[in-house]
Amino acid sequence: MSRKPPRHACLNCEQADMHKENRDVIARVGGLQRTVPDVFGWHCANCGEVEFLDEAGSARYDAALQGLAAEAAAIEREALRAARKRLKLTQRAAAALTGGGHNAFSRYERGEAKPSAAVVNLFRLLDRHPELLDEVRAR
Repeated sequence: MSRKPPRHACLNCEQADMHKENRDVIARVGGLQRTVPDVFGWHCANCGEVEFLDEAGSARYDAALQGLAAEAAAIEREALRAARKRLKLTQRAAAALTGGGHNAFSRYERGEAKPSAAVVNLFRLLDRHPELLDEVRAR
């Protein structure tokens, strides 16, 4: 009589049994992604959830996430700097526009501080619609 392997339900989606195996896993941060090869663990075919079963695979996945986060932050810094320059704003003027301290943009652009989502979104909007700059300044 053959025995079925014990069920290991996915805790994330609760829709599928997970499979214990080595598999490549995709790490994602923002719109960036990186493949982490040969990760041993429980893998859900339905939602992609992974329960790591070895420290090495977990550490490689974590390192990939950290690398992607650093890359995403650098892209965001450069986009903020480029938008500010296209708007012909000094760092001081950009900081005044957003209510930040006099050296806030310098710190954002060097990666010493993370701008709030509101600052990033404002500069994305102004970069696409520079005609709104005077209206923002007036308020």
